[in-house]
Amino acid sequence: MHNRMALRGAFCSRAARERLYTLAVLALAAVPARATPAQTHPETGGTRAMPGASHTRAPGLRLGDVYDAVRSGSPRIAAADALAEAARARVPAAGLPPDPQLQLGWMNYSLPNLAPMERVGMTQIQVMQMLPLGGKLGLSKGIARSEASARQNRAGEIWWETRARGAMLFYELHEIDQSLAVMRETLRLLSDIRKTAEAMYRVGEGRQTDVLRAQVEIARMTEDTLRMHAMRQGMVARLNALLDREPDADVATPELPVFPTNVPPLDSLRQVAYATRPMLRAAADDLHASEQMSRLARRELLPDLQVGIQYGQAGATMTSVGTDGMPMSERKTERMGSLMIGASVPIFAGSRQAKMREEADAMQQMASADLASMRADTRATLGEAYAGLMRARNLARLYRTTILPQAEATVASALSAYRVGSVDFMTLLDNRMAVNKYRQELYALEADEGAAWAELEMAIGGELLDPNTVAGVQAAGGVR
Repeated sequence: MHNRMALRGAFCSRAARERLYTLAVLALAAVPARATPAQTHPETGGTRAMPGASHTRAPGLRLGDVYDAVRSGSPRIAAADALAEAARARVPAAGLPPDPQLQLGWMNYSLPNLAPMERVGMTQIQVMQMLPLGGKLGLSKGIARSEASARQNRAGEIWWETRARGAMLFYELHEIDQSLAVMRETLRLLSDIRKTAEAMYRVGEGRQTDVLRAQVEIARMTEDTLRMHAMRQGMVARLNALLDREPDADVATPELPVFPTNVPPLDSLRQVAYATRPMLRAAADDLHASEQMSRLARRELLPDLQVGIQYGQAGATMTSVGTDGMPMSERKTERMGSLMIGASVPIFAGSRQAKMREEADAMQQMASADLASMRADTRATLGEAYAGLMRARNLARLYRTTILPQAEATVASALSAYRVGSVDFMTLLDNRMAVNKYRQELYALEADEGAAWAELEMAIGGELLDPNTVAGVQAAGGVR
């Protein structure tokens, strides 16, 4: 009797161990190599399947969609374009002389009856025109044209800056969404592990510390998930603010574009930036405008010619003798014309025109220094973005080809070792959690590489990748 009961207990213990072992293995193998992402709804906090979760692929957010929305919805870009249009509207008037002056006069009227005085009372009209000499009008128009071009290029720089900001938010949102997907899969895994540990502990095959460790990990992962969800809401609000939309407007899950296979040499990017970056072109326009201002200031000593014409008429009483010998009075109108020519006299040349030259020369030096400073900043931006791109690119390749495969192999080895009792349950759990951590780091590196490409594009003022293509996802190891 005692032996039968012992055999039954041993049988039940073996059966329980097999069942619980199967549950543990299934739970630990539940996380795929690349989890199906889930998207957090910004209002309800719920999730919905991201593209790839089913055969009906939900539309994701492409980088080109962000650029289109930035172009059409950014108030900052609209303000810059309007300012550039205002500068262009000033160009035609800059080459014209001052408006002529028209004067009407009633001369020599008697008071208080306001009647023209005999022979000297007259009515006159006068037109005066100032004519700048020495090519001043041409220089003024050239200055206005250069300033309008500079303003247009600054509007272009604002477009590239706002575009880059949109790209940064796009890649950060991608990293958050992918990390949230991993966290939710990890949370599900930890929940299954906790149930397995509790079941093993109830039949005496597990340890209480395993149950407590699983509960602690669940609480920590829940906290991280909530924190990441709040970060996503903030990121969505920032992106909507950039597009002048409501902060809680829905934003789909970003889909990474295809990154170029080859990275252009840094020297080549620097030469392209010197030629095409709007900020540098605007600085060159400012320098050209300051050079023209300096030439104009030196011509201010030349007098401005003033030409005028005048027409006047006066009524006069003429006395004559009639045929009958009697005196006769006749009212006649006398007409007269005048031509006037004058010129400005620079009697304050030392305090006015000479100081204008000094001011123009100083402005030219400042514009030259600004251009040099912007070129130095561009070189620094290119160097920093290039280094960040190569770092993210090389590390991501290392994660895809070495770290993640080795981590997955470690999990497989730990599963085999756990089967024969060589390692404990928590070692197996730590190995699985390490894989998830490496996956999140890979998503961060992908976001870093995308942000570096966007910064390089801003620095050169040109596209380096197609924002409307979507990178394919390979099943093994999450390799793109």
